Amino acid sequence: MELNSEPLKKILSKYKFRDVAIEELQKLNRVYPDMKLKTGSYTFSDSTQRDLLNLVGNIPVKYKGHSYNLPIQLWLLDSFPFTPPICFLRPTSNMMIREGKHVDAKGRIYLPGLHNWDHPKSSVSVLLEEMIAKFEEDPPLGMKSTGDGKDPNELLACVSHLNITEGGNRPDKGVNKVSVIGGGDLGMAAVLSIMAKSPVDKLVLIDIPESSTKGGTMDLEIFSLPNVEVSKDLSASAGSKVVVVTANAWSEEQSYASVVQTNVDMYSRIIPSLARLSPTAVLLIVSQPVDIMTHVAWRQSCLPPTHVIGAGCNLESERLSYVLNIALLANKSDKQAWVIGEVSDNKVAVWGSSGTSVDKHQVLAPVTSSTKPLIERGLEMLKGRGQRSWSVGLSIADITHSVLTDQRKTHSITTLAQGWGGIGSEVFLSLPCVLGANGSTRLAGVALTPEDDAKLRESVTSLSNFFTQLRI
Repeated sequence: MELNSEPLKKILSKYKFRDVAIEELQKLNRVYPDMKLKTGSYTFSDSTQRDLLNLVGNIPVKYKGHSYNLPIQLWLLDSFPFTPPICFLRPTSNMMIREGKHVDAKGRIYLPGLHNWDHPKSSVSVLLEEMIAKFEEDPPLGMKSTGDGKDPNELLACVSHLNITEGGNRPDKGVNKVSVIGGGDLGMAAVLSIMAKSPVDKLVLIDIPESSTKGGTMDLEIFSLPNVEVSKDLSASAGSKVVVVTANAWSEEQSYASVVQTNVDMYSRIIPSLARLSPTAVLLIVSQPVDIMTHVAWRQSCLPPTHVIGAGCNLESERLSYVLNIALLANKSDKQAWVIGEVSDNKVAVWGSSGTSVDKHQVLAPVTSSTKPLIERGLEMLKGRGQRSWSVGLSIADITHSVLTDQRKTHSITTLAQGWGGIGSEVFLSLPCVLGANGSTRLAGVALTPEDDAKLRESVTSLSNFFTQLRI
């Protein structure tokens, strides 16, 4: 792999971890010598452009006894290798992309390894191995129909010499549309808060019959608001950039598992349709219990984990940071504290070691013996505040705004926690994630105190055991 050309050296000089990046590229070259390193201008979803390094080449995939080469392109951000590459398929003109759990309509690739990226455990070589394994299970490219009766889903062998256009996918300049699923106080609070905070072209409130949280939709129809539509049909949500699910279907069952199962059954009737109608949307889950229901929604939607998130501990994190900075530190610092873990009494706190909540390169730091009294005092001041509909609605609007405007702001939201801090189980917990138009990216894990680590492990075991009791 050539690293000494002037264009490459010029861009490499701007990388924050230049030496580590070079070492990572050299390791990759030993395993995948045919991958080529190029320079190009990547276009982000907010239309800004940046000169970046990118890797292009083919990965070998076996399917039905035949070997094929899939063309890929990996864009390396200037914080590489501590942030994951942005990965795309680059099909030729006679191929079609087959949307699935790991590939969207534009060819962008979503894998657990990208969502759970944690260098040095994570590397491009390991990522490519995962990519090959996933694509052998579910081929992402097919042949365009030629009218000769051939199966259009037949996987193609790709040509060796591909002319890959520099630059990332340009963002879809479509309508900024948001859908809120579920009426009642929380649904109404979400609608009003989102409309007040974000540049929404159209907002649809869908009051589904399965939900026990009803009311408010008639008032919205009477006192109509600009750009707000009320519907009872899920198809009205088509083409949304964010779909917020606040609906709950509480039953009169006695056991907690039976009550949650009622919610799961409702989700099975709405989540697949919502994902099909808005396949590139970020699905924001607010239904309770949010850790479990976000996990259920991810399973049922077949969307990548970066696009299925829950409201999680965003409200608690923002409240805690506010109390710490305003009440306890008298505006003398700009510290950011994150509440993470299960939305229960087992929540724990960590620090953002530098920058503010909008610093996408923020690194987490554990609570130490010197900072623990400050955190505990802040949490004590927040006791009894609860989560009223209007406060949760404001938190929903905060998260939605980050997606619609590609803020790349850090939020403590419910996300797939597998791989974070050594978590091996498939569970969803609140963790600090950078959130933007392309979904969520977790911040790297942090060493917790033995007490906090025990709380987190207890939550993992509890959630994992409970999830197995549900019929998804």
